[in-house]
Amino acid sequence: MRLLENYVFNRILTAAMSVFGAMLVIVVLLDMVPGDPATALLGPLATPEYAQRFIVEMGLDQPIPVRLWRFFTQVAMGNLGTDVISGRSVNAIVWAALPHTFALAFAAMGLACLIGIPAGVYGAVHRGSVGDTLMAMISVVFVSVPSFILGIFLLVVFSVWLNWLPVLGVSDNASLADQLVRMILPTVALALGWIGLIARLVRTSMLEALGQNYIRTARAYGLRENLVHYKYALKNAVIPTLAIIGMGFGRMLGGAVLIEIIFARQGLGSVLYDALQARNFSVLQGAVFVVVVIFVVVNLLTELSYSLFDPRIQHNRR
Repeated sequence: MRLLENYVFNRILTAAMSVFGAMLVIVVLLDMVPGDPATALLGPLATPEYAQRFIVEMGLDQPIPVRLWRFFTQVAMGNLGTDVISGRSVNAIVWAALPHTFALAFAAMGLACLIGIPAGVYGAVHRGSVGDTLMAMISVVFVSVPSFILGIFLLVVFSVWLNWLPVLGVSDNASLADQLVRMILPTVALALGWIGLIARLVRTSMLEALGQNYIRTARAYGLRENLVHYKYALKNAVIPTLAIIGMGFGRMLGGAVLIEIIFARQGLGSVLYDALQARNFSVLQGAVFVVVVIFVVVNLLTELSYSLFDPRIQHNRR
């Protein structure tokens, strides 16, 4: 139990340091952006006195350690800050956008698992076949091409050339059917790379599982091949995939941000893009913090829960 407690504590400490390091990098990068944020927000007609007051309100006149201390102090009280332009709480802005990003990420990961896992099983069972070779080539292409490139390609082909699907965006008062239709292209664009990755991972794990003694024993008892493949081999082969899916969900959120910008969807992507264009550092900092925390927490929970699926994992590694 002591080893488990130390393991959990070390992972939580590492996660907290990762969040702090990521925010430090973001604040430093924002500080290095050329130009005057007050002029970008207020326009060139703003008086120097008003621009200086605006800088003070944003806290940009303070050194980076002081700004970080103030930000984390606010976060500790559950406050991400205030949008200096609209006066709205950054919490309200981020939480209003977050469900749209989560919906897109969950849909894409679900589609990737729905296609990738059976494709990987097929490739392992029919190793060396034409279908296996073809899927291997397609998987490499999907994994290699960034999701935003795939998004632009799908947008041009299915929306501009073929005119089969809506081009961009969705309104708040759109019907459920309209929202689902407009999610097709972003979901596919975000899922394609993960389909290839999951398929290759499941195939490799399945090939390893099919060579184990318990599989040979199951076949010796005369069990059907489908039962051997899906009940016994896949059950153990899917364990590494669960870790990749859990850790990949954080990366999926990052990809969803880019996809939302390309398809003009509501979500954290549009919040970050608008804040970056307007040099609205308070909103940008709060939104980035939420994305980083989600990424780190999902990876942490995945790593801590991995031993539940694979009892061979020991916590005394460190």
